[in-house]
Amino acid sequence: MAFELPKLKYAHDALAPHIDEKTMQIHHGKHHQGYTNKLNAAIEGTEHEGKTIENILINLDMSNKAVRNNGGGFYNHRLFWEVMSPNGGGEPTGELSDAIKDAYGSFEAFKDAFSTAAKTQFGSGWAWLCVHKGGKVEVCSTPNQDNPLMPNVGCGGTPILGLDVWEHAYYLNYQNRRPDYVEAFFNVIDWEEVAALYAKKK
Repeated sequence: MAFELPKLKYAHDALAPHIDEKTMQIHHGKHHQGYTNKLNAAIEGTEHEGKTIENILINLDMSNKAVRNNGGGFYNHRLFWEVMSPNGGGEPTGELSDAIKDAYGSFEAFKDAFSTAAKTQFGSGWAWLCVHKGGKVEVCSTPNQDNPLMPNVGCGGTPILGLDVWEHAYYLNYQNRRPDYVEAFFNVIDWEEVAALYAKKK
C-alpha cells in the first residue's frame, strides 16, 4: 500500500489566527502531498515498500537522501497536524504533566526549552518533545526533515510533539518573526492528543 496524505481533523481555517488558512492549504495540500508522492516514488520496488513509516525511519540508511528527506517530511507533518486543535492551548495534565515537570521542573521551564529549540534551529528544521522507554521526556531539534526516530540525529526516543520551523510553515503570516509563530503554536497544541501519544509510547 502506498502512503496517502492524511486527512486533517479540522478545517484549514480552524487554527486561525495562530496559523492562517492560506498557509494550511499550501502546507498540507502542496508541501505534505509533495513529500508523500516523492516518498512513494523513492520506496517503490525497494525493501521499504509495504513497511510502516516508523519501521522505515528507524532502520534507515541515512545516505539514502530521497527516503530520508521525504520519509521524514511525511512522518513529521503527519504528527504536526495530529497534535494541533482549534480547542488547543493550556497545559498538559496527568502523567505527561508529571513527566514534563520531572524533566524540566515546571511547564514554563519546558515551554522555554521547547521554544528555544524551535527559535534557535538554524535554517529549516523541527523542534521536538520525545519520550524514551520508561517515560522520561526530552526536548531537542533536528535540521531539515530529520527526526529522532532516525539513527544518530539527536535525542532519540519517540516524538510526541513536533513544531515545523521551515519558513513555509509560517512565512505568509509571520514573515521573519519565527519567535511569534513559536509562541502562537502553544495556543493550538492538543495536549490530550500529546498525552495519548505519551501513554502509548512510554
